[in-house]
Amino acid sequence: MSRPGRKPGRGRVPKPKWVLLAVAVAMMGSILALNGWVNPKVSADAERQAPRAPVDKVPVSVLDGGSVVDATHGQVHSIGYPSKTVALTFDDGPDPQWTPQILDVLQRYEVPGTFFVLGSLGAQHPDLLREIVDSGSEIGIHTFTHPDLTTVSQDRLAREIDQTQLVIAGATGQVSYLVRPPYSSEVLALDNNQYSVVRELGDRGLVAAFTDIDSRDWERKGVDSIVAAATPANGAGGAILMHDAGGDRSETVAALERLIPELKAQGYTFTTVTKGVGLPPADQAASTSDHNLGLGLVTGVSVATWFVRVFEIALLVLGLLVIARLVLVLVVAVVHRRRARRAETHPPMAPVTEPVSVIIPAYNEKECIAATVRAVAASDHPVEIIVVDDGSTDGTADIVDALDIPGVRLIRQVNAGKPAALNNGVRAASHEIVVMLDGDTIFEVDTARLLAQPFADPSVGAVAGNAKVANRTSLVTRWQHIEYVIGFNLDRRMQDVFGCITTVPGAVGAFRRTALLTVGGVSDDTLAEDTDLTMALGIAGKRVVYEERARAWTEAPSTFGQLWRQRYRWSYGTIQSLWKHRGALRTRGPGGRYARRGLLNLGIFQVLLPLIAPLIDILLVYGLIFDDTVRTLVLWGAVLAIQTVAGIVAFRLEREKMAILWLLPLQQFAYRQLMYAVLIQSVSAALTGIRLGWQKLRRIGRFENVPPQDRDRALSAPAAHASPDPDPEAPSSAPAAHAPRSPHPAQVPVSARAGQVRVPRRPMPGPSAPEPRRQVASTPGPTPVRATRVAAPPVPAPPVPAPPVPAARVPAAPVPTPRVPVAPEPPLRRPTPARLPRPRHDAGEPLTVAMPTVAPSPGEPPTTQLPSVTPRPDVAGGGAGTGDRGLPRPRRATPARPR
Repeated sequence: MSRPGRKPGRGRVPKPKWVLLAVAVAMMGSILALNGWVNPKVSADAERQAPRAPVDKVPVSVLDGGSVVDATHGQVHSIGYPSKTVALTFDDGPDPQWTPQILDVLQRYEVPGTFFVLGSLGAQHPDLLREIVDSGSEIGIHTFTHPDLTTVSQDRLAREIDQTQLVIAGATGQVSYLVRPPYSSEVLALDNNQYSVVRELGDRGLVAAFTDIDSRDWERKGVDSIVAAATPANGAGGAILMHDAGGDRSETVAALERLIPELKAQGYTFTTVTKGVGLPPADQAASTSDHNLGLGLVTGVSVATWFVRVFEIALLVLGLLVIARLVLVLVVAVVHRRRARRAETHPPMAPVTEPVSVIIPAYNEKECIAATVRAVAASDHPVEIIVVDDGSTDGTADIVDALDIPGVRLIRQVNAGKPAALNNGVRAASHEIVVMLDGDTIFEVDTARLLAQPFADPSVGAVAGNAKVANRTSLVTRWQHIEYVIGFNLDRRMQDVFGCITTVPGAVGAFRRTALLTVGGVSDDTLAEDTDLTMALGIAGKRVVYEERARAWTEAPSTFGQLWRQRYRWSYGTIQSLWKHRGALRTRGPGGRYARRGLLNLGIFQVLLPLIAPLIDILLVYGLIFDDTVRTLVLWGAVLAIQTVAGIVAFRLEREKMAILWLLPLQQFAYRQLMYAVLIQSVSAALTGIRLGWQKLRRIGRFENVPPQDRDRALSAPAAHASPDPDPEAPSSAPAAHAPRSPHPAQVPVSARAGQVRVPRRPMPGPSAPEPRRQVASTPGPTPVRATRVAAPPVPAPPVPAPPVPAARVPAAPVPTPRVPVAPEPPLRRPTPARLPRPRHDAGEPLTVAMPTVAPSPGEPPTTQLPSVTPRPDVAGGGAGTGDRGLPRPRRATPARPR
């Protein structure tokens, strides 16, 4: 037999298309890297990064010559400007705010300028480059990212120049041979390293243009200071250095308004750099290939810039929503706690003392089932315990049978899934209040009683308990403990206040039986049967409340692999449930209000926002590499501080020890990313139509963190309250007629055909209605399913005559009697693949199972129908799990192939 959760061959669940996800992540990373590359941190040109080197290799003719140094033909010579001739030069642009203003001033006074542009900014604003050329001004190169060229390799220098040339070519169709190295000034300041850069530029056919007059506008000392510094002395000519980007350049614009008229009045001529020194125009026509490559680069940068802007807006909105919701959750959780305390001290209604039926679906739970049953049996509230063994292959049913606890009934069924097991338990339940828990869960002694108390309000249809992690022994389980406290339980408090609880956990929950029958019982339409059922009850107008004191301790997955499989099913089942009940958003009345509060809250904050939350991590990496590192770390620390405050509040409300919160920062680097990946995989599977098979988690039966008194009860004999002797004086040979009412047959006949099983959909008839049966041709070999019942002690109720006991039934007696031997049944075997047709939607011929019937209680509808659940022929070993969810309805799955 194949292992549960694994389908050999073609039946294996297809893996998500992680290749596509990797490509998408790589594309996003490339876009962010491109945007970070074209947005360098630019400092003022005067703030040179490298120390000054010796000048012994710089020719004296260069140092004493003009500010334009031409080394293009193997010989280095410098060229200066005539007297009364100046060239206005602007560095570090273009800037969308200041460059247009400067161009307006130049055009107004009919003065050209020379703009030494950064390729990174030109790629973001190609329209400004075209505007510069169209105005009659000249464009020069100021590198792509503004590095100190004396500190970079020759390859980096070549890339800086070539990429800027491509940007200019793509934006204007021209290239330029004029270069101004960043962090340069007058030619007198040249040292050996800068002179080496000049020679390298000359080898590439480029001319270096330095400055003669520095306006020092980057110091922002005022307009008067800029005008004074930019005015040539004694009628000399030269290049005047200004900036059109890199900060607030309003003083530069104002200074030009004064400088140009004053110099014109003194007889100065304004020109470009090349015209001033007698060189050919710097702007040359670009080749077709350079123009096309430049267009591609400019387009890519434009897309990256647009994406990052949208990305930043989305993150801002996301951050505000998350913070606002977190604050709301904290405030509402405190309000919920105060209400709960008032209810504890001043109960609004009389306490509920009537017995409850506790249903425990179990599939291969040999490690935990005994402790689970004993813990429930030790409850301080009268309970009827019904264990539904869903075709276990590890002897789970035998362990329950061997416990020999009076008041515990065992129902054996062919493996049909958790919803089927729960529905069969509801059919067999004798009481109006039905408690459900998983086979790996430990109840505290007062959990059943506390779950029953809210049902004193007739409007309450379900009660959610407080699930706790019992095995906090590893890093994975401790992280889950933090998530249970901060995430699940804190959210459930808020949902309780607003009346929109969307999940009564399968590990600890209680339901009104009539409410279950109203919504058709537990559905197998989704993987998250508990979320599906809770939504159905809320939409039907039933109140769902949260009882924080009703604690249950469940075994959490102890490895990342098991956690992945569990959360994959949870996320996928949640998406299924949202889609299934989406129509309720348009309805009116209590059900519509519940849907608009609960479903929208779940869809937005549990699916949509977590789906885009990885962008926060990407932004963190982006900020550390390309942005202000200190600011990025401060913002991340602020978010972590808010989460820590939420954790402290949540742990105080739950009365948990806070020492474990030191793991919260570490949770941001592994656990959270795992949850993101699970959700992405779930959404991908939902969009592509992949159907999940059952994957049983491995249990080890560890309950280290359960309170000692409750752990001792679970691991020892049950308390006397759960199994009182109805008549200690009665002899052991008391007739069966005096046994408590037992309307359930001991034997459940089963027929089989092609290995396909279905619990029939049929009403629950009254005491006199005949039990319907339908015979189907069976395959060779016995396939009996036996339901063993141990009589429960009588509870105070109107006397009901006991029906005759069938011969095959284990007689119930008020005192222990010798057990009736039962012939061992052969193990259930999966049919061979040849007998299984390829399943389609709801395909397969059913196997009729005549289930027990229960006489309706007073006030209960006479005939009500619970849904039938078809066991999955395509899944080997799936069943009623503990913390695991129910089975989906197969769509395109392939039958399992047993070994």
